[in-house]
Amino acid sequence: MVLGKNLRTDGRRSAYCSTTTVALLVALCLIGVWFLTSTTIVPVDLAATGSTSDVTREVSQNDNVVEDKQKEINLSDDQSEKSQEEANEKPEEIPVIETEERKDEADDATQGQSDSEGNKDDVKDNINPEKSEPKENVNENPQTDDDDSGGEFTQDKKDQVEIDPKVEETESKEVEHGDGETKNEEEGSSEMLVDPAQAELLNETRAINGSWATQAMESKKEKETKKSSDIKLAEYNWKLCNASTGHDYIPCLDNTKAKIRNTGHYEHRERHCPEEGPICLVSCPEGYKQSIKWPESRNKIWYANVPHTKLAAVKGHQNWVKVTGEYLTFPGGGTQFVNGALHYIDFIQENFPDIAWGKKTRVVLDVGCGVASFGGFLFERDVITMSFAPKDEHEAQVQFALERGIPAISAVMGTKRLPFPSRVFDVVHCARCRVPWHIEGGMLLLELNRMLRPGGYFVWSATPVYRNNPEDNAIWRAMKELTNSMCWEMVSKIKDSVNKVGVAIFKKPSSNECYENRKVNKPPLCKDSDDPNASWNVLLEACMHKAPIDPVIRGSQWPELWPKRLETPPYWLNGSQIGLYGQVLPVEFKVDYNHWKRVVSKSYLSGLGINWSNVRNVMDMRAIYGGFAAALKEINVWVLNVVPIDSADTLPIIYERGLFGIYHDWCESFSTYPRTYDLLHADHLFSLVKSRCKLLSVMAEVDRILRPEGTIVVRDDVDTISELEQIARSLHWEIHMTYSKEKEGLISMQKTIWHPEEIEAVMY
Repeated sequence: MVLGKNLRTDGRRSAYCSTTTVALLVALCLIGVWFLTSTTIVPVDLAATGSTSDVTREVSQNDNVVEDKQKEINLSDDQSEKSQEEANEKPEEIPVIETEERKDEADDATQGQSDSEGNKDDVKDNINPEKSEPKENVNENPQTDDDDSGGEFTQDKKDQVEIDPKVEETESKEVEHGDGETKNEEEGSSEMLVDPAQAELLNETRAINGSWATQAMESKKEKETKKSSDIKLAEYNWKLCNASTGHDYIPCLDNTKAKIRNTGHYEHRERHCPEEGPICLVSCPEGYKQSIKWPESRNKIWYANVPHTKLAAVKGHQNWVKVTGEYLTFPGGGTQFVNGALHYIDFIQENFPDIAWGKKTRVVLDVGCGVASFGGFLFERDVITMSFAPKDEHEAQVQFALERGIPAISAVMGTKRLPFPSRVFDVVHCARCRVPWHIEGGMLLLELNRMLRPGGYFVWSATPVYRNNPEDNAIWRAMKELTNSMCWEMVSKIKDSVNKVGVAIFKKPSSNECYENRKVNKPPLCKDSDDPNASWNVLLEACMHKAPIDPVIRGSQWPELWPKRLETPPYWLNGSQIGLYGQVLPVEFKVDYNHWKRVVSKSYLSGLGINWSNVRNVMDMRAIYGGFAAALKEINVWVLNVVPIDSADTLPIIYERGLFGIYHDWCESFSTYPRTYDLLHADHLFSLVKSRCKLLSVMAEVDRILRPEGTIVVRDDVDTISELEQIARSLHWEIHMTYSKEKEGLISMQKTIWHPEEIEAVMY
């Protein structure tokens, strides 16, 4: 008995020793595995920058080592099985506890191993997905018409433009989406970062060296910037603007502190901006819905989106707008074309073929546009129209136009020049626009003369043209005298038997012969020192500018017919002029156009989370040559090109190619109603603006003019992108994508329907 007991006791002691030995061996194995894996395993979130097969192979090797040890030990009790499970799980837990510095080091090390362990070819394929495609002739002169460089940047070298192949290279990148997931970008993703607004990129000063950094190399700096922004934003609480105009608030047109009492020259309808842009938000009207898509929107919109009925009551009999259930409908009529704008447009063309809608005439200015049906139906004739009207007793007429998907701005002909260059509109149109052209020396008509292209037409449809009564006859005689003294020729006077209205068409001279032969110098010619292109807060003067006669000066010739003018460098861009990117202007024009065509087709149309079926109204907040707008030609949208007042004045080039735009200071509010644009595009705008005014106020303005579910795409430096992202998150916007490379970044953000409940205490 004693012997048996002793035997069982010895057996337990033997098992205890064996278990201790096993545990010790397992611990040693785990330590060995930890040392192996801590220097070879790449964290999961960095796998895209290295070889995925390398990571899998290393993990597999570590698992094999653990399995071999387990076979040698051959554990049999529950405790040893638990140790075995811990050993199998340990390698997968290591990346989770790695520090940010280790991740950065691992990322750099992984990128340096592109040709190791038989994966060299795979990595090369990831870095240059276009490698197998045939390359273009690098010695081809981009000035030729058959240039198809697709926006690849060039550099002058012994009268030849060579394309560096490194510009084509693109790394395999991970793009962050709003849901936090990542995915590799498709071919052409590098085009998101090739930025035409940076001279050094277009000149290949950096692209040639191939010195693009990875996202990991910038992560530390970005996180520090975000922390700083978080502290500032956490202290700010968004509030609703306390404005009497409520959902329709336009800060520069609804500035009650301005207290403009003189209304004789419409000063009270002009811009009077607050000293600082308001940092408050404008809410949506109750029941707001996503806007109806074009072209259906031209005929009807949701009443809840623009809940105004005054125009329907006042102008319903003229077929401007009507209330139809939950919709506001637009029969397409107007004061001078009750039976529809399209008939009116065709009537003008049939009786005066030289106007040539959509060929010779491409860009039109419509004064006192009403609900902009004239411009809305000119789209069918391949004509774009800059429509404008004041924010006055004709309630929300411009807001109706924009909700319909028709270009329009709030503006008035008052005491200052309109924010457009000289000699850019092919036709100026006025259909009962309520502007007294003939008074005060014709000052307002002379402003049209400044903006009208030499050889262009003024189309005037008003009662003095066709009615026979003392008042209208007196106005007609005054207009005849004024237009004759301005050397305008009346080329047509016709009456429409359907609408029972008359139309007079005047042509501006394209030479100075008439000016020089006038017996009376009235209105006088402007001084030579008067710049006709200066138009931002410039007071009107009753004078005329001479017509340019030098064949290389803008305005001396009519541009190419549409659509050829879109792609053709204007004749006045000569080889001695250097553009914004350091190239000669004709070359730079083509490179910029090809670049944006490539960027839009490969990135913007599919890679930024934009639902293009919901996009109609687009604004390029910092247009250069209009390349972005030109690249969208085949898409069913229109683009308002904005040239900031502190940027190079390239707006005449934009008009010359058959596009349109406006000057603006982004430290002030834009002259449009809230919720009027589906897509905003800002190319290196915010980094320039924030040195002059508060970025929060600019973003509040962006929130005001952007429709709910609308998108803004920003290309800028990474610090600005990071700051904008934090502001967007404070506004409860969705971040579709962020992307950065070296010091350049891109972000795509979507506005939501969110708005704060608290109201701003200060009255605007």
